[in-house]
Amino acid sequence: MTPLFLFDATSLDAWRDGFGRHGWNVAVILLVLVAGELIVRGMARRIFRVVIAKAPLRRVDDPEGLKRRADTLAATVQWVLGILFFFIGVTLVLDEIGISVTALVAGVGVVGIAIGLGAQALVRDVINGTFILMEDQYRVGDVVTVAGVSGTVMEINPRRTVLRDADGNVHNVPNGAIGIATNQTQGFSRINLDIPVPYSADIDRAIAAIEEECETLRHERPAGFLSGPHALRMHAFLENRMVIKVVGDVPPGKQWDVSGELRRRIKSRLDREGMGMASMFPPAGPVLPPDPPG
Repeated sequence: MTPLFLFDATSLDAWRDGFGRHGWNVAVILLVLVAGELIVRGMARRIFRVVIAKAPLRRVDDPEGLKRRADTLAATVQWVLGILFFFIGVTLVLDEIGISVTALVAGVGVVGIAIGLGAQALVRDVINGTFILMEDQYRVGDVVTVAGVSGTVMEINPRRTVLRDADGNVHNVPNGAIGIATNQTQGFSRINLDIPVPYSADIDRAIAAIEEECETLRHERPAGFLSGPHALRMHAFLENRMVIKVVGDVPPGKQWDVSGELRRRIKSRLDREGMGMASMFPPAGPVLPPDPPG
């Protein structure tokens, strides 16, 4: 078979003959591959949701987490299949137009070795990403801190993790750069507040007022808490304030909203009680007069 690229490009008949013999076959190959990939993409997410939902080690109390886990694995499979379909398509098209794929692979073998040596970072990314997915360290939709970057996981595949931070910035983190992954929304999240109170305040009254505000918020939002919140202890004595520790468990990702509302209510309550909240900054030192002239 004469390769398509060796025909006489100046001849209209040669163009017609070449595309008449190969054009439709190439078009059919591409259409079949595109249709196959779309079908697999549509099935992957459904299959993973069913399989994970029936897994014996699934977390039955976290249906949203199961959905995110299925979506994460489906996205990974789609990524791998996309690469597979691409190479299958290239192989079939090259074979159709008369280029020997076997000879081509043999001819670029040395180049392939050089590329492989230069792709060590890619291999490390894929290996680390595979363990992240297998160990379920985080999922699409989780809020995490990886490689010094915090944000919501938008995409995970064996090569990279894509995060969107609170400012809307998108960060592409190679999985090989992830040494420690901190997941802030796995299973449950925790409120952890330090409430500063001045030394002039009655500490028993302050703790009682905080407990009442915690109880009020818990009754107003019964579905918003898994435990607490409550004043855990007198946490610290600092230079210009005492610190009361307030903790509580909430559904994943709800800690920021609940913490903000609890801070607002405690601040208002302490103000009404005449105690207020202490400054987080140490008092300024005395202002010394300037040195006399001369």
